[in-house]
Amino acid sequence: MPDLPPTEPHRTAGGSVSPAYFARLYASDPDPWGFATSPYEAAKYAATLEALPRPHYRRAFEVGCAGGVLTRQLASRCGHLVAVDVAPDALEAARARCADLGGVLVAPMTVPNEWPVGLFDLVVVSEVGYYLGDADFASLQARCADTVEPGGHLVLVHWTGSTDYPRTGDAVHDAVLADPAWDGIYATRTEAYRLDVLARRAHRPV
Repeated sequence: MPDLPPTEPHRTAGGSVSPAYFARLYASDPDPWGFATSPYEAAKYAATLEALPRPHYRRAFEVGCAGGVLTRQLASRCGHLVAVDVAPDALEAARARCADLGGVLVAPMTVPNEWPVGLFDLVVVSEVGYYLGDADFASLQARCADTVEPGGHLVLVHWTGSTDYPRTGDAVHDAVLADPAWDGIYATRTEAYRLDVLARRAHRPV
């Protein structure tokens, strides 16, 4: 993950990084993290796609799509893909990047307070979980467990270096892996990021 622009990640009352922070970043730089140009990001996206247990998913949800670089790649594996973000300029870029693709819906949404209707067989949370304060993160966990259908998959990918965000990448993954709703079925770690794939259990253990 490249160095961030000198903009403070202001928090909401609940401790999450404010949506306005991301709006400001994308208004000043169309690709503030270098998602479209960084070799690190390209390698991470390739690893994410390779880790998907199924060649095709019926209905997928990408949380925090940014400018749509990963969105476009995920779309090749999905019948229908809902991709959301909070930054208007990021959404505009994602729509433009995916304009020629059928089955991709790019929409404004503030997760976890807003969430799409229906079940998914794939949810991707990439570089998002550590922006959330305690209550919002707990809500994200519950939303994922409630909307990934039994046997469906949750993909977590996060930078593991130091940040000034509410939690670390490792804390995000460890918390979700401890949830009895999930079975961890794939895990890898590089010097910079951690990638876990979890399968939704049919029932949570009592």
